[in-house]
Amino acid sequence: MMKLEWTRKAVSDLGRLHDFLASVNRQAAARTVQSLTSAPARLLEQPRIGERLEEFDPREVRRILVGHYEMSTIYVLRPWHTRESR
Repeated sequence: MMKLEWTRKAVSDLGRLHDFLASVNRQAAARTVQSLTSAPARLLEQPRIGERLEEFDPREVRRILVGHYEMSTIYVLRPWHTRESR
């Protein structure tokens, strides 16, 4: 059985994103974090959704987009807004 694990850095990023968005709109911040935490769970049922990232071969790492946020899974490595510089 596959399981979903979040790295400490990913959990920290969720907190950072929430704090950033909450300064403008607390409800939007909560909705965004909720959608970011629930989206990767879809991979447990449909593990081949999303774009496969060839640079991680032979490991199968996929990227999914949630709104303007990009997520790498099955280990959620880092969520970030697509307009953020990284």
